[in-house]
Amino acid sequence: MERPAWAPRSIDISVPSVSRIYDYYLGGSHNFEVDREAARRAMEFMPGLPKVMQANRAFMRRAVRFATDEGITQFLDIGSGIPTFGNVHEVAQAARPDAHVVYVDHDPVAVAHSEAVLAGNEGTGVVAADLRKPREILESPEVQRLIDQNRPVALLLVAILHFVEDADDPYSAVAELRDALAPGSLLVLTHASYEGIPLPAERAEGAVDVYKDIRNPLIMRSREEIARFFEGYDMVEPGLVPPPRWRPDTAPEDEDPYAFSGFAGVGRTA
Repeated sequence: MERPAWAPRSIDISVPSVSRIYDYYLGGSHNFEVDREAARRAMEFMPGLPKVMQANRAFMRRAVRFATDEGITQFLDIGSGIPTFGNVHEVAQAARPDAHVVYVDHDPVAVAHSEAVLAGNEGTGVVAADLRKPREILESPEVQRLIDQNRPVALLLVAILHFVEDADDPYSAVAELRDALAPGSLLVLTHASYEGIPLPAERAEGAVDVYKDIRNPLIMRSREEIARFFEGYDMVEPGLVPPPRWRPDTAPEDEDPYAFSGFAGVGRTA
């Protein structure tokens, strides 16, 4: 397999990557055949997976606009993935040119591409780190440079927590991040769930098994389990809902049924 110029030498391009699979679902070009093959296998069970991802991204953009409307100009996006059109910094800086955005990911391809896309943008930074180690994120030079932890921050955990197994205690990681945020900060979160998927859970499990096969288990949590991530936050209306139902720009009834898979919400610290 020929290595394209954009792929860091350090990565194994024969192994599927969650962030590159996500890029493929969104119509991006920074993925390999091994990623596309895994995505197509998952789509044999859940053909609407691209719609699920698109609904996640649309929610993220609405939530970022909400944050800027609330006066927040600092954004910490953990599990940011490969940059695509309409990314956090584009939405935030269109509304607030002084906005600061830090992207965090542990995938070398995502980090390399973020650095290339953001070159010359002094209000943005990229950190190679893992959600499961919050202290490394908070103490990183880019976060220290761009994020004033005495002022409100929008913390984005979009489509990332369902890749953190219970054994790694994602609730503690989210709580540690929460405790480092100033009052008035926001948590912007989406999470996969069997709830809302327009097909039997037994069939959806086939797609989940594909992620297990590529050693990136997809943890499907219930609404109640997802709500636990918001402990210590006051939920912003309309609460924890399917992505198209969170402050929609257009009638949710016009959305593809798959867009209602999983949950999205925004919480605010007191």
